[in-house]
Amino acid sequence: MKKTLIAAAVLLLSAAACTPGSDSPSGGTSAPSTVKTDAAALGDVQLTVWDQEVRGGQAAQMTELVKQFQAKYPNIKITRVSRSFDDLKTTLRLALSGNNAPDVVQANNGRSDMGEFVKAGQLLPLDEWAKAYNWGSRYPDSVLQYSRYSADGKTFGEGNLYGLPQVGEVVGLYYNKEKLTKLGVQPPKTWAEFEDALAKAKAAGEVPMQFGNLDKWPAIHVFGTVQDRFVPADKITTLAFGRAGASWSTPENTKAAETLVSWVDKGYFNQGFNGQGYDPAWQDFGKGNGVFLIAGTWLQADLQKALGDKVGFMLPPGESADAKPVVTGGTGLPFAITNKAKNADAAAAYINFITSPDAMKILTSTGNLPIADTSAQQAPPGLASDIFSSFGTAVSKEALVPYLDYATPTMYDTIGASLQDLLAKKATPQQFLTTLETDYSKFAGK
Repeated sequence: MKKTLIAAAVLLLSAAACTPGSDSPSGGTSAPSTVKTDAAALGDVQLTVWDQEVRGGQAAQMTELVKQFQAKYPNIKITRVSRSFDDLKTTLRLALSGNNAPDVVQANNGRSDMGEFVKAGQLLPLDEWAKAYNWGSRYPDSVLQYSRYSADGKTFGEGNLYGLPQVGEVVGLYYNKEKLTKLGVQPPKTWAEFEDALAKAKAAGEVPMQFGNLDKWPAIHVFGTVQDRFVPADKITTLAFGRAGASWSTPENTKAAETLVSWVDKGYFNQGFNGQGYDPAWQDFGKGNGVFLIAGTWLQADLQKALGDKVGFMLPPGESADAKPVVTGGTGLPFAITNKAKNADAAAAYINFITSPDAMKILTSTGNLPIADTSAQQAPPGLASDIFSSFGTAVSKEALVPYLDYATPTMYDTIGASLQDLLAKKATPQQFLTTLETDYSKFAGK
């Protein structure tokens, strides 16, 4: 991929003089007026880091980077606490309000997490460190916007910088090559071919699509993939960023909800999917059970290890083979500095280290998709090549749309619970969309 290609990705992903941790009049937390970047000269420091890099390739890259950081800066000791996405989301809010808050955390970009933490003054603006470390040379504004908020937490995508991500993400279709071959089916080039492949898999006694929705959030990605086929990309972006000017209660969104329900009616998902966890579902796919899996690129290393050359990855197809793709994606969870960090300069040095060009090489070698310097990496053949190519296509064609739970401070819970009800036939498509519209309109109307 060319650098211009990655620059397009980022295009799509479209300071008071106070001490760290002091409260600004707006209720946010002000950036320091001066910062230090010589980590070796900071004296003995202990940093507690919370992240959600628990799966194979994710854990491997963090383990290696922490090892290298401490070798380079023996004066800074890292205590790393690794939690699953769900555990981190559940515990982080309470931890940040306590007296023993971690120094560095991965915080979900959306308003329900990062936005609320910014509003409460619990994260430090990183703008002065961004200048000192020249992060803008590695991360264009179109990427950094996903970690920007106004100091009061109300405006998403503009304002101060509160985090820095390591990875890029695309939600697409993993598929079992052997099973498609046995079905006499090629990787689908159109949406109709995809649904036809699901039908053929069902008829042949296969599980057409592995899906585990006990955690509620996985359905957001599955619904988003269906929505991307029917709703204009600009409308999805407006909804996902919680901006006024769009509506959930439209014929296109109704069509998307009805399509998802039809997949339930046709038996395209595994039995008991609403009561199965996300990890058991993709692990089952990795054992050869299921033809397709809608999931993100973060599973690359684990599924490569489990299935080898039997697994492929592609962007969800459009109405026609040459249709411009629309795909859910963006950045991974950014790393942020809490307002109670014992040494914010050391925390910033850690974030700089794990997002450096050398770090991006380690991410690539451990089966991850780096968000910076992507074009400089050599993706291994097989699944990694599929994923790098898919990300490059999504970027070059300006095809990425944000995650739907970003929309409002309560949308993560609202859409997750509502999708469980929709899939369980406890709510009709119209009732489902009315619930989302109520949440969205209350926020976007303010």
